[in-house]
Amino acid sequence: MADQSNTYLQKTLMENWRREMEAAELYMAAANRESEERRCGLLTQLADLEYSHAHMWEEKLQEQGINPASLTKPTVKGKHLGGSNLIHEIEAVEGGNAAWYQSLRHVVEDPSIHRIIDQIDRDEAQHANVGQLLQPSTGAVSNRLQRIWRGERHRHGSSDWVGDSIYGVNDGLGAIFGIISGVAGYTLNTHTVLVSGFFGALASTLSMGAGAWLATRSENEVRDTAMSQEQTEIQEDPEHEVEELVLLYQLKGFNAEESARIAQQIAMDKNQFLRTMVQEEFGFQVSSQGNPWRAALFGSGSTLVGGLIPLLPFFFTTGWTALILAAIVSILAHFAVGAAKSVITVRGWLVSGLEMTAVGVIVGVVSYGLGWLASALFGSMAF
Repeated sequence: MADQSNTYLQKTLMENWRREMEAAELYMAAANRESEERRCGLLTQLADLEYSHAHMWEEKLQEQGINPASLTKPTVKGKHLGGSNLIHEIEAVEGGNAAWYQSLRHVVEDPSIHRIIDQIDRDEAQHANVGQLLQPSTGAVSNRLQRIWRGERHRHGSSDWVGDSIYGVNDGLGAIFGIISGVAGYTLNTHTVLVSGFFGALASTLSMGAGAWLATRSENEVRDTAMSQEQTEIQEDPEHEVEELVLLYQLKGFNAEESARIAQQIAMDKNQFLRTMVQEEFGFQVSSQGNPWRAALFGSGSTLVGGLIPLLPFFFTTGWTALILAAIVSILAHFAVGAAKSVITVRGWLVSGLEMTAVGVIVGVVSYGLGWLASALFGSMAF
């Protein structure tokens, strides 16, 4: 019985360590994407805090005869996300950790573990007092990152729309540069190239706006449906849902008895039960939803901007001069957009910019070649 109890304690400590390491890695990923020095420092400070918490659990594991060096760092898939998706992933992990520790207080009787959890709470409370960034109460953990960005980005703009905007400019720029290159390969009639590019940009703008609106709205509806179904299932058959949660914790490495203790404790609080089930089964926070209208606005607006860039020379000049200038402007814009993507990815700005430039050149050359081939086969049609 003592061996079984020790095994349970070791698995609990390893799960605590894994959760803190996951949060730390996500914060570091967010810090590495930050170009603004102060925000980067804040995120790095949060990462260091999580690493220190992980170290506390490492010391407890050493007391249990487990060498921390033998632990395998968790695979943090979310750290490769960009923009607001990474923020939501961090919030989901932090919310899950808060619920986990709250339940752990009731299923683990070891006073030293309670003291560590208390220390973690005090650390976050002290961090809140220093920067007004963290909230010590468990129910406010999901707002942790929102406080950081509202406090630090109100002068610089929010990053929530950066990803959508960059990808919108990327789509508009690439599509319209391809269109005007292809049409120019078919005919150098400036009016034809300009009209084709303009209506192509307009169509891309409307398509992107509608797609962003529908995608975000559909995602919200899927989340609402999942939450509603989960809440109904909890109300109608709570025993079955507790059994599901037991199985989920068994998959994390706990045995049946340990998993049952944790699940029963979580199920005592209906709101926490719902949040836990939604997060464990579907992988999202109850409160995290996108704004369809904002997605449509930034998606369509940025696509229009990207689509108009290759057309600018055709408003001022004609013929080969306009085409060459359009190619130069478009290639430079491709590099700028690629470099800007480094804000929401882990890649360096130079590599990302050169990669985007290469893609733009390939699109332009291939499109022009296909247009020239069509002209050679079917004859140029001037308007």
